[in-house]
Amino acid sequence: MMIETIQETENYISAFAGLEKSRAAYDPAWLNQLRRSALDDFLRLGFPNTHDEEWRFTSVAPITKVPFNLAGPGKDPSSAELKSVTFGRWPGIQLVFVNGVYSAALSSNPKQADGLFAGSLAQALQRQPYLIEPHLARYANVSAEPFAALNTAFIADGAFVYVPKGLVIEEPIHLLFLSLGENSNPKVTHPRALVLAEANSQVQILESYASCGGRGLYFTNAVTEVVAEENAFVDHYKLQQESLDAFHISTVQIQLGRNANISTQLISLGASLARNHVNAVLDGEGGEATLNGFYLVNGRQHVDNHTSIDHARPHCNSHELYKGILDGKARGVFNGRIIVRPDAQKTDSKQTNKNLILSEEALVNTNPQLEIYADDVKCTHGATIGQLDADAIFYLRSRGIDLESARHLLTYAFAGDFIHRLKIEPLRVALEASLFARLAEGQEDR
Repeated sequence: MMIETIQETENYISAFAGLEKSRAAYDPAWLNQLRRSALDDFLRLGFPNTHDEEWRFTSVAPITKVPFNLAGPGKDPSSAELKSVTFGRWPGIQLVFVNGVYSAALSSNPKQADGLFAGSLAQALQRQPYLIEPHLARYANVSAEPFAALNTAFIADGAFVYVPKGLVIEEPIHLLFLSLGENSNPKVTHPRALVLAEANSQVQILESYASCGGRGLYFTNAVTEVVAEENAFVDHYKLQQESLDAFHISTVQIQLGRNANISTQLISLGASLARNHVNAVLDGEGGEATLNGFYLVNGRQHVDNHTSIDHARPHCNSHELYKGILDGKARGVFNGRIIVRPDAQKTDSKQTNKNLILSEEALVNTNPQLEIYADDVKCTHGATIGQLDADAIFYLRSRGIDLESARHLLTYAFAGDFIHRLKIEPLRVALEASLFARLAEGQEDR
């Protein structure tokens, strides 16, 4: 077992030594120490396996068996490749990262509002380290989550969005992380994002992950930390449309202050194996969090969504809805946990997971959970797994609609209430198009 562990981690140890040597002279001492400590945590924890309760339905063996090398700056994609993943003309700021490195040439960064910073994390570390040090890697659980620790060990560049007190950003900010897949030389990237919304500010952010050309073997290991201070509002979206040969592990860690409000919508479409952690801590009285998700998988795709909403203060509300559509031999996992601390009286929380199975070989494991340590609360949870309603199909066919069209209509209706919640129009249109394309693929496979 020790020999296997060494073999699984030796590429990462070697890559870390190279990164440390190249960055030591440029980065502040606290960041160098943060990286070293995170690597120690990763080596102590090791890669999880199916004997770990939190990972019993998801094996990361396919990741550990590939000797991924740390990706370096890659060749910028062509305009056609970029256009396919940027929703046409983006209305606001768009930051593009290729293999985890900020590309000023590909980014669209119009004049920013006074005090706003939306750009390269590496640049911000040089110019405004005092904004970053109190927050970077202070919320994601590096000491207990091996992939978050691994990402933190390789922090070099990424996205930093800073919204100062009272500032309202009208147009959405797009953080686009592109990977260059190479089957002969598979690479790993560790995208990092930090969003800091100060008191009484508002911002809308989409972070998306895709491959250049749509194919290729690679591994994306992403961590995003979102901090919403008192009375701040953050509308956050994460779109994962990686290559179907790729692996995607991510953590979105959310910290809410007093009367802060955050809404996050997570969409999983791509990757051979995807695991998403979304964790929210309501650490100020009167906070409100909405955690929604949608996953659409087929073939042999595997998607695992783990969520946690921690009610640490009283008078907070949370709402959670995850919906999934599975076809072929796809596998899905949902594990949602709501924690209500002893002091979190007057908590109101609702969690729902709904799954639609389109084939006899698709499978979902769902486990909604409540941990309540207060007595004056209102909490509910539930989960459903089912197929298309036979009576509804019969009704539509009796009205002259053919079988496949009836199936498509009912499937779209299942996804529709999530899609209609998306406030960013280009994202909503793209998700609808992807849904129709995947339904057409499923029809051809039958």
